[in-house]
Amino acid sequence: MLLMGPVLAVPVPAPLTDALQSVKVTTTSGQAGGFQLTFAVSARSVIQQALLPAGFFDPGIRVVLVAVVGGTPTVLSDGIITQQETAPSAEPGASLLTVTGEDLSVLMDVRHVRACHPGMPHHVRVLTICAKYAAYGIVPLAVPPVLADVPDPVRHIPLQAGTDLAYLKSLAAEVGYVFHLEPGPVPGSSLAYWGPQVRTGPVQPALTLGAGAAATVESLDFTYDGLSRTQYTVTLTEPTSKIGIDLPVPDVSLLHPPLAARPAVALRHEPLPDLGGRSVTEALLLGLSRTSTGADAIRGTGTLDVLRYGHVLRARRLVGVRGAGTAHDGLWYVAGVTHDIKRGAYKQQFTLTRDGLGSLTPVVTP
Repeated sequence: MLLMGPVLAVPVPAPLTDALQSVKVTTTSGQAGGFQLTFAVSARSVIQQALLPAGFFDPGIRVVLVAVVGGTPTVLSDGIITQQETAPSAEPGASLLTVTGEDLSVLMDVRHVRACHPGMPHHVRVLTICAKYAAYGIVPLAVPPVLADVPDPVRHIPLQAGTDLAYLKSLAAEVGYVFHLEPGPVPGSSLAYWGPQVRTGPVQPALTLGAGAAATVESLDFTYDGLSRTQYTVTLTEPTSKIGIDLPVPDVSLLHPPLAARPAVALRHEPLPDLGGRSVTEALLLGLSRTSTGADAIRGTGTLDVLRYGHVLRARRLVGVRGAGTAHDGLWYVAGVTHDIKRGAYKQQFTLTRDGLGSLTPVVTP
């Protein structure tokens, strides 16, 4: 299903859906999603003669993409066109119109804002900023940080000097959170999520390897990066001898629940940066943020056929893996998915991440 419009997206005319040749949608954890639509055009088509001159594909037009698999609709993307390309050809049927865009977070990144947020903790500032985009169906969900930090208006007033998106991401980085827009669950609405990576809750249908006709993935490869994890330390000065002592920042799993039975070992050791002028609570939040970043040393990349899988694999959620061996079976976090849709085919390229080897669950259900 393809819906388009200036602010409210509505179903497009039938000639436009007939001309649609391919769709590509990319979703990545902690980053803005993107989409690309390719249409076949001709000199006398309704696209060239009416829609394109009337501004139907101009930058700023809203696009909503919905996939229906097994009778269940899934909103793949809700975004704004940022670029259009026309490629005329002398061969019949070879002329193409390609439109590219990003999710609705691009609206938060086009205007420089200078504002004060006195006495507001992190999550209240997030709710205040996201409320400005309610006209696009954006509903904010801000999870309070594990350690509350309410700035004293007498001593310090948080100042925003930049775009809303940059400020929201900086607030998330300070406490070890992520910020992104999740399209859906119904067309025309999006969830502005500001919180930890969702590494708990419902698990998507399993990705199965080596099971013959029951296999659901075409390929899946794993990589173990031994240098991806870092052990951060804090330097404390002993009052009598004035000798600096490096204390390791504990790898607390409040923001990054483990998914593996044997976590990867941190080979890098670095001091915790940016501690100057910070309160104790701010320093603790920064420590949690740094230890949760880069904790996933194992990465899996693969491809699946949605018609064979029977579902749409969603990014920023958990999924089970079966048939990959004792070291790699179990639950994984889906860090990114690329939807590649063409007439008669629906493929997905995906990236999985985990903190180590071995499974914490005895059985992975289909």
